[in-house]
Amino acid sequence: MKLTIIGGGGRVGAGAAFALQCGGVVSELQLLDANPAAAEGEALDLLHGTALTADQRIYAGDYARAANSDVFLITAGLRRKPDESRLDLINRNVTLFVQILDSLKDAGLRQDALVLVVSNPVDILTQLACQRLGLPWQQVIGLGTMLDTSRFCSLIADEFKLAPTQVKALILGEHGDSMVPIWSSAAVNGLPLAGLPQFNPGFQTKLFERTKGSGAEVIAKKGGAGWAVALSIRDVIHAIALNQNRLLPVSSMQQGAYGLRQICLSVPTVVGRKGVVEQVEIDLWPKEKLALQNSAKSLADTLAKVKI
Repeated sequence: MKLTIIGGGGRVGAGAAFALQCGGVVSELQLLDANPAAAEGEALDLLHGTALTADQRIYAGDYARAANSDVFLITAGLRRKPDESRLDLINRNVTLFVQILDSLKDAGLRQDALVLVVSNPVDILTQLACQRLGLPWQQVIGLGTMLDTSRFCSLIADEFKLAPTQVKALILGEHGDSMVPIWSSAAVNGLPLAGLPQFNPGFQTKLFERTKGSGAEVIAKKGGAGWAVALSIRDVIHAIALNQNRLLPVSSMQQGAYGLRQICLSVPTVVGRKGVVEQVEIDLWPKEKLALQNSAKSLADTLAKVKI
């Protein structure tokens, strides 16, 4: 499988390339960036490690060379300026994202290609990609709440001193302020987390608030997220490449689950080689379902203000 990373010279794009190199599943990785030298440098650094990882082709390229890619991973994005509003940042990123989408179309991307959007605001940009690329909606996926879910599980495990890989719980909805913790899904090694004596409303509030603020916490301490998001990207790409039909909290154009339609956000989604296989409506607590619907409304309100 050939994967092109648009934004491959940046922290997230290069981190994803490294995670995928170590995974050894993707056979060809092309890095593309507005700063060609950065993409070339990252590609060369990764190439130097191929003898220690897997038999992969890794190189820097351009849109023309990317046209025959099986999957396009878009990580390019702009950071907020001092005193800039969230909406102003969204509009600047939308402008950049439209340029990327138009470049993909001009290069002649294949009609069976898949697009995985990581750039923020991921749900709005995923919706924009659905509208502008002309691909079936199933082939356009946003990373959604994959990273939030990983943070959620890892922080629960850390708090309870449990093995992180045995803790399972979901964050759904927007990758942003209106994200929804699905405590009804929280379990350790298949047993409900609610059975633990420390599980109480105070614990829930504390853990969720730290999860929701984790992105800002990482930015304040090291400048931006890189490693955990790279692993989240790897899991989605591997689900596609290996046709795993994995149930993941990714963002896609909603088709009726939980009463949601024509808005991109994260619900439990089966992901395989052709992209979205199914959006699964698993029973939630009533307050969780309501919060998910409110998250969709919040996104729709923001989308209405975006200059497209």
